[in-house]
Amino acid sequence: MRLDDPWYDALASGWGELDGAGSFAPAGRPGPADPQRGHSAAEIYLEVQRSEAFQEVRRRYRRFVIPATLAFLVWYLAYVVVAITAPGLMARPVAGAVNVAMVVGLGQFLTTFLLTGAYARHARLRRDRAALDLRWETQEMTRGIAR
Repeated sequence: MRLDDPWYDALASGWGELDGAGSFAPAGRPGPADPQRGHSAAEIYLEVQRSEAFQEVRRRYRRFVIPATLAFLVWYLAYVVVAITAPGLMARPVAGAVNVAMVVGLGQFLTTFLLTGAYARHARLRRDRAALDLRWETQEMTRGIAR
């Protein structure tokens, strides 16, 4: 990673800081940057980060990831709690030497694969196009800036 990358030191650049009233600083819409006016790449990336389009991509990401993560953690912790509190239930045979614990444990792996597929599908359908548009817009804005 280059040290002059504007994404490198995100916290030191003022991102995510409150405006004194308990909310984030107002987001402005990025406009076309004029390299002759002295816009640096860091300023351009900050403008894009504050844009409504970027915020929408982040909202779509959070709307999927937070509930999915919570659901998976609940499912995993339920497995652990039941394994500890009801060993007789988990030891109940299902077919031959296969018991409930094995079936539910394999269900954890299946859930992981299904969640990965759902995440990839969600990203492809809901976020990738908008993120790609932001990327192209940002590249256009930074074109011509000396590095």
